[in-house]
Amino acid sequence: MIQQVANMVVPVLAMLGIGFWCRKKSFFDERGLEGLKSVISRICLPVVLFDAFFRAQYEWRALAVFFVVYCGFGAALAVGYGIRRIAQPYQKFMPFLLSSAEGGMLGYALFGVLTGKQSGFATVDLGQTIFAYTIFLATLKKEEGAAASAGGLVRNMIFNPCFIGMSAGVLLGALGTTCVLESTAGGAMLRAVIEMIKVPTGALVLIVVGYELKLQKQLLGPVIKTVLCRLLMMAGLLLVTSVVIFSIFPFDKQLQIALMILYSLPAPFIIPLFARVGKDGEYISTTLSVQTLVCVLLFSCISVYYLL
Repeated sequence: MIQQVANMVVPVLAMLGIGFWCRKKSFFDERGLEGLKSVISRICLPVVLFDAFFRAQYEWRALAVFFVVYCGFGAALAVGYGIRRIAQPYQKFMPFLLSSAEGGMLGYALFGVLTGKQSGFATVDLGQTIFAYTIFLATLKKEEGAAASAGGLVRNMIFNPCFIGMSAGVLLGALGTTCVLESTAGGAMLRAVIEMIKVPTGALVLIVVGYELKLQKQLLGPVIKTVLCRLLMMAGLLLVTSVVIFSIFPFDKQLQIALMILYSLPAPFIIPLFARVGKDGEYISTTLSVQTLVCVLLFSCISVYYLL
């Protein structure tokens, strides 16, 4: 058992360590990091998302999971606004660090390491992805004083490569074209290309995350409060979601694993990309770093449950 858990967790830690080492040794600078992130976000992740949703199972259960996950993260955001004062003087962005999840950059990578495939995570990721591009992003824009129009939110979604990949996968998968397409010569070649792109994606993502791990000691007070609040809220969401879903549908351990990984993930890494964070930037990056380290620790526990 210990060896099996180590086989799953050590590669994750190794990739994070390599990323951290790359920053310490200045193997590439911030411009190089941005280039690597562009390759991941514009090419690798859209392909991973397309494949995951292309192979996903579309049934009433998926719709129920979407609804519960979406509403759950909305409730987490609302609660974040209610308790934000405990993170003073960094309360402005605290609610956003308590809601949604970094499914694209971490969720698929961790689920893939654990199960050997990524399509199973798509069922739980759809709700949080749509939430991130609607309520989450609209509220984030409003917080910094910028009005977020419905048209602007739609444009952010439809022109985002990851959303395009996900939408194409959902469309083709829901239409039942998976078996038909893959039975053709063209489909076989497409599968080979997809697999070629997918293989290094998890490692690249973890290297980028490791590169961006930054811990500021002076911020540990509000950061620890934020991290503990997220842990409690995500544990509550996991419990409620599991009870609701598995009281309606038969228990599915793969789905349970996907939910456990979803609610163990850090908040979305897009917060600094869509908001002028100013002096709160270090608080946000430190919180995301600590949440990521906690996520890896929780991933170890999830690995034990997966092997039982």
